[in-house]
Amino acid sequence: MSLPIIATLFIAFITLGYFFYGSWVARQFILDDSTPTPAHVHRDDVDYAPTNPFYLFAQHFSAIAAAGPIAGPIVACQQFGWLPCLIWISLGVVFIGAVHDFSSLTCSVKHGAHSIADITKEQLGSKAGKAMMLFIWIALIYIIVAFADITASSFVTSPEELQNLNLNFHPGGAVAWASLAYLILSICLGLVERYLKTPLWLNTLIFVPATFAVCWAGTYFSHWFQMEQTSWALLICLYCGIASLIPVWFLLQPRGYLGGYVLYSVLILGLIGLFFSERSIQQPIFTGFHFDKMTGSLFPFLFVTIACGACSGFHGLVCSGTTSKQIDKEAHLHPIGYGAMLAEGFVALISLSIIMMMAPSEVTGLKPGSIYGRGIGEFLTLIIGKEHLPFAMTFGAMAFSTFVFDTLDVSTRLGRYLVEELTGLSGKTGAILGTILTILPAALILMNTGSGMWAQFWTLFGAANQLLAALTLLVISVWLHKNNKRLAFTLIPMMFVLITTLVALVQLSRGNWEKSVGFDILLLNSLMSMGLIALSIYLVGLSLMEMLKTQKRASPKVSSAL
Repeated sequence: MSLPIIATLFIAFITLGYFFYGSWVARQFILDDSTPTPAHVHRDDVDYAPTNPFYLFAQHFSAIAAAGPIAGPIVACQQFGWLPCLIWISLGVVFIGAVHDFSSLTCSVKHGAHSIADITKEQLGSKAGKAMMLFIWIALIYIIVAFADITASSFVTSPEELQNLNLNFHPGGAVAWASLAYLILSICLGLVERYLKTPLWLNTLIFVPATFAVCWAGTYFSHWFQMEQTSWALLICLYCGIASLIPVWFLLQPRGYLGGYVLYSVLILGLIGLFFSERSIQQPIFTGFHFDKMTGSLFPFLFVTIACGACSGFHGLVCSGTTSKQIDKEAHLHPIGYGAMLAEGFVALISLSIIMMMAPSEVTGLKPGSIYGRGIGEFLTLIIGKEHLPFAMTFGAMAFSTFVFDTLDVSTRLGRYLVEELTGLSGKTGAILGTILTILPAALILMNTGSGMWAQFWTLFGAANQLLAALTLLVISVWLHKNNKRLAFTLIPMMFVLITTLVALVQLSRGNWEKSVGFDILLLNSLMSMGLIALSIYLVGLSLMEMLKTQKRASPKVSSAL
């Protein structure tokens, strides 16, 4: 089977999934545009702000599409072959991932734009809410640590595929300059929209081309920003802390909008590469049930390694933490919640296709970001010519860091919200405390573990991330059960993801414990795995008890009616 045929079938499948299964799921929630959304009810133009759906889609898409759907499929394909990855991405994104995102966003809007932790407290009690907050907070720290390390690495090292070329610029410095210029452009866009109130089409016409221009300019100013990796990682943490405290209109919204266009351009380049590249499939279709120190056996580690490309608990945090506060009408929940996840599935397909085009010998020893940057760069040269390969690959690396940047500051903002809810503090005091308590542990880990440690955290991040998705679907199922609505479309995916991730965490905990030497990263991973298992079992038990109570309360009514 050729890549164009695979791409065509995949696009057709997710399109049918959106219009048929996604629409059926939407009908279960009885969406009503006449009901004021929290963005209108609590409007403050800081966190709550009704937003144009096209603008919000780009912001939401750029927030959820980070390193997960890029690195996960690349690593999994190298271990297990491309066919298992393709099957899981296709089925997982339509029937689990998109349902999770859509349900999380809708549930949050129906609960006043509360976070999934706050909804857990409302549905299962205060103890369950606190347990969920702790679970989410741990998961967010893992996200910040892994993604900050990956981003810092892209600012320092030259991609392996460019090291043998005679370049007059430093690729890592070029990516750093372009990424920082992108953030400055986002702030400028936010100020223009806020105070000049220029139309969206004009802002798009000016700022989107400028975003691509700074990628090119980065090759001329690459010597401006060259530091070692730990310093970059700490500066990224500082940026995340500041970004989480400023109003959404100042950075989060405009950065997400511009980042969305970077994502759109990568999707277009991916399509061009899939249909017009001269490369064919060179990776094996299936390699068997491997056991590797990073990914483990196919079950359960195929699912947690691919992570966000098919299902991500982090998306539920974005849905219930920031996006739900900006939904203008309930009709927008379907395209933003369900549609954006399908688009992320396509990002995962492009990443999978890039590694499928490369022989195993070509990618031995290369990091996922380097493989992705090389692939996107080669796709771009189909338009601008092979003589511009260095710039093209720099653009691919910058696009990768853009995805991660968007996720980093959103993660910090979500951590801030959690601490504010947990402590009951509000205003500037709660915001500052929440930010410090979220960023400080991540910064300490980055300072004491050295560069390149993201690989040691990846499978645990993937397992924790998907376990969070299972717990989110569990809480939503309880909510649906209490309201006497269909719940199989959330309950069945929840059970599959829950079992898969618990098995993965048990194996990770045991393996890391056996390999640890003193109090090192492996021991920390083992202890974290045990903690996550305990928290999830506790939440599952409370959910079952709550559903049984609901059933008993409903039984007498049924008997009397009979």
